[in-house]
Amino acid sequence: MRLMTALAAVAAALVLAGCAADKPKPTPLESLQPKIAGSLAWQAKVDGIGFPLTVAARDGKFFVAGNDGTVLALQADNGRELWRASAGAPLSAGVGSDGRFASVVTRANEVVVFDGGREVWRRRVPARVVSAPLVAGERVFVVSVDRAVHAFDVLDGRRLWTQQRPGDALTLAQAGVLGAFRNSLLVGQGSRLAALDPLRGTVLWEVALATPRGTNEVERLADLIGPALRVGDQVCARAFQSAIGCADAARGSLLWSRNVNGLQAIGGDAERLFGADASGRVTAWKAGNGEVLWTNEKLLHRGLSGALAAGPAVLFGDVEGQVHFLSASTGDLQLRLPTDGSPVVGTPVAAGASLLVTTRNGGLFAFRLN
Repeated sequence: MRLMTALAAVAAALVLAGCAADKPKPTPLESLQPKIAGSLAWQAKVDGIGFPLTVAARDGKFFVAGNDGTVLALQADNGRELWRASAGAPLSAGVGSDGRFASVVTRANEVVVFDGGREVWRRRVPARVVSAPLVAGERVFVVSVDRAVHAFDVLDGRRLWTQQRPGDALTLAQAGVLGAFRNSLLVGQGSRLAALDPLRGTVLWEVALATPRGTNEVERLADLIGPALRVGDQVCARAFQSAIGCADAARGSLLWSRNVNGLQAIGGDAERLFGADASGRVTAWKAGNGEVLWTNEKLLHRGLSGALAAGPAVLFGDVEGQVHFLSASTGDLQLRLPTDGSPVVGTPVAAGASLLVTTRNGGLFAFRLN
């Protein structure tokens, strides 16, 4: 198991390194006359973000974390710090929260849970974790890179069940899909989206969102990249370097899948899905059937982040810390706002009117469209 986990991490690193090798220079930015109004509402700082951070947005609060193990709860509308805690060690994954409890995972594979800034328990899992825990239904769910799913009692840390399924030897060292749908737990296991019974860990259904292709295990890596997008009964996600797809989570059936390379999460709403491919080409697809609605090639090779749909706009961060707002209906560039000059990491997150963008240097920038 330890060998498999190590190989998984190495293989994923090689894939990402290969994607970065000999990469063309970012396309120079054109001068832009803003077509919509937006501004920085507030900013904050953590130690730096060198792990796959997922920002949790619950009950008008953002839950964020930094490399050194610091965990923060911030008021979404004004950035006021509500509480601060420390996991006492560098992090490999976080943050999951239900609004009260927050959870992160350290590089020593310790799942740490806080209640209002007070540590209440920590438990070790056997393999590395890169996806933020899910805190829901008085449980904490954790998926490790060996695709094992662990369930703990949120109050005392009792291990309730572990589900281990056979799978490919190599997995992606990037945040995967872990979420809730009605009374089921949604987990990305390779290119498959699976629904588990959260009480027992048994599989309720699974559907493949992509068909892995390639001549070796590295080329066939097609793990689902989180966060997934849920709109009503429809759950959509990107499969690493191969496809995007949507499933009907009420029926456990595939709605559609389209071959598209890409490395970051997709965003969207009830009408459209948005995402950037590996070259930085931004595309919008019709949510119902995957039909291409528009593409924009003005941000090529700019290392775009995951996408966030925000009303009439969709936003992406880039490798130079710029945040780009595109028209959701046409793809035209509408607005550009700066951060701290370091790469935007993860996927922007919304809570109310605040759109939070995080950077490699630990910058937390909350923007607001006027």
